[in-house]
Amino acid sequence: MHKTFPHLELRPPLFYSWDIGIRFELGVEWKREYDYPNTPYVLGCYKRAITLCEAIHSPTEDILVVIDVNDFNKGKNFRQQLKNYSPYVKRSLLFKLKHQVLPYIFPEDDEEGKYKTHRFTLKCKTSDFKYVPLLKAICNQDLGLKPSIFHRVYFININRKTIFHVYDDRGCDLLAPSPDSIRDIYKKYNAWILDYDKPEIDQVFN
Repeated sequence: MHKTFPHLELRPPLFYSWDIGIRFELGVEWKREYDYPNTPYVLGCYKRAITLCEAIHSPTEDILVVIDVNDFNKGKNFRQQLKNYSPYVKRSLLFKLKHQVLPYIFPEDDEEGKYKTHRFTLKCKTSDFKYVPLLKAICNQDLGLKPSIFHRVYFININRKTIFHVYDDRGCDLLAPSPDSIRDIYKKYNAWILDYDKPEIDQVFN
């Protein structure tokens, strides 16, 4: 990843940390009464997140799934927190997880340096990962719906050299080393691009 995205820190907001990317809107026209299972708003979030994920990652491609678990308790509970994401991975692959202990990825919120971020990385095929329920759980995190997952999850496509990150029901970021590598996604899902950032994104691809 460091060769393809030099000097990029894997932390949100990714879109504002790299020159070539797309920020998509997932949830459209949210209202408080939409925070219930199977409302049009929630189903719309799911549909966009899953559609984009499948458009970017074919079943046979090699991907890295990176999960950041923030540790505010000096390592006492982080392993227990992993059970929140283990249902989304084939059990036989859990033993291939790579683990790093990093300084808290938001150092500006940790002046005393007490917190840590545990980064778990798994190399697998897209088809090995149960991404549909995982994406739904990510979208659910701020809606008060279950199941939900609060860890940050990044999909890094080794073949296509992209980074895909759904941050919550509001939207997701897609980064690439060149506009041409994701121009097809830009064209096909242009209507889903977040209006606020669309002028800047259009400049990159036009």
